[in-house]
Amino acid sequence: MAKVSVKIPTPMRPLTGGADRVEAEGSTIRDLIDDLETRHPGMKPRLLDDAGKLRRFINLYANQDDIRFLDNLETALGDGDEISVIPAIAGG
Repeated sequence: MAKVSVKIPTPMRPLTGGADRVEAEGSTIRDLIDDLETRHPGMKPRLLDDAGKLRRFINLYANQDDIRFLDNLETALGDGDEISVIPAIAGG
């Protein structure tokens, strides 16, 4: 299991006690999300839909690479990786 740092966006910080960055573990992004849910209940449903897929308006970056262009939820993680959770912003 890789130990990684996860950047948390402002709307999700109530789930992390206000922390803008948390530590979590996982071999893949999917494992990481499960670990985040254990450490910070309520995180998983904010990231994944009912089918277990990344929500349409949530972007996850592994070391600045969009996971949708890697192996999506099966993207492998290594110690020290940085994951950024970025909700899409709509407006006009």
